[in-house]
Amino acid sequence: MSTVLVINSGSSSIKYKLLEPESGDALASGIVERIGEDSGRVAHTTGDGTTELTDPVPDHAEGLRRVLELFERAGPSLAEAGVVAVGHRVVQGGQRYDGPVVIDRAVEAEIDRLSPVAPLHNPPNLTGIRVARELLRDVPHVAVFDTAFFHDLPAAAATYALDREVAATYRVRRYGAHGTSHQYVSGRVSDLLGREDLRQVVLHLGNGASASAVVAGRAVETSMGLTPLEGLVMGTRTGDIDPAVTFHLARNAGMSVDEIDELYNKRSGLKGLTGQNDLREVWRLADDGDPQAALALEIYAHRIRKYVGAYAAAMGGIDALTFTAGVGENDARMRALAADGLAFLGIRVDPGRNASRGRGERVISPDGGGVTVLVVPTNEELEIARQTVSLL
Repeated sequence: MSTVLVINSGSSSIKYKLLEPESGDALASGIVERIGEDSGRVAHTTGDGTTELTDPVPDHAEGLRRVLELFERAGPSLAEAGVVAVGHRVVQGGQRYDGPVVIDRAVEAEIDRLSPVAPLHNPPNLTGIRVARELLRDVPHVAVFDTAFFHDLPAAAATYALDREVAATYRVRRYGAHGTSHQYVSGRVSDLLGREDLRQVVLHLGNGASASAVVAGRAVETSMGLTPLEGLVMGTRTGDIDPAVTFHLARNAGMSVDEIDELYNKRSGLKGLTGQNDLREVWRLADDGDPQAALALEIYAHRIRKYVGAYAAAMGGIDALTFTAGVGENDARMRALAADGLAFLGIRVDPGRNASRGRGERVISPDGGGVTVLVVPTNEELEIARQTVSLL
């Protein structure tokens, strides 16, 4: 057996999964939460159940030490599992990386250098890498970048109409995000439909949300830009907004850059519109008659429809529309609302198929429709594991 340990390190958490890349089987998975807080939590899940620890976790190093202890105590043993590499999720790879790369000190330095364009993500990603390389020295470590799938966007899609010298000096362009998910899902759709030439739109709808246009396996558009703020309405992020709102708030509300940053990223989106960032709670409020929640749902779906229509135009047509991630996979009502009005593109959702509670890969459009509409669960960890093994 050959396995890959996949690590996704956040500012106060470490998510991990031990995978057999060829079969896709997960031998174990878990999370370390509330790192650096008074109360920590480690949950380690295998086929035999979940083992939990609830002691404080002072830092990432201690968190990963506990994960390794749980592998030995609750299984499976990493030595016996044949771990061949550790794959790390890194959000921002800039224009330097168009695929996975074996991590050394130079790669660490480049990830650090790119932190200004991913300040919430690259620093904790790098912390996890450094800790893991110290504790797991006997296997190679590989970085898989969220931006890599969008590295070769057409210049017309990647370039902002900004002074070109300023853009070049400060590396301002559209990098995208969620690329690992979009790559996995679009690849699965091609496999499922048996076509390599598909014109696809993939909707990754979760607390963070993004759309991509993919033609014959190559990304040609994506909704996220320099940062993950641009694009669709999200749980706490604005998505698309007039840049002049920033100047307006600075001049008239006296808000600082940091305050506006927090407003756009943490206090907007569904949370800003309704007080709730979880779409399930927004539906509950709307069902109880809250007009602001009902409006928020319409705004959310309206933005999705705009992107689907724009991407169909950019691709010269559309063959498949796929929903993925937490909302996309589980919220049948939002899928129906988002697709409503897109029949002119050949996009229709079958009510019975859409309402089915199945959790696997499935078609939810009617037979004989012009565009195949699917639900495909994302599996970013498996994509990272497979890219890791492919590189090595």
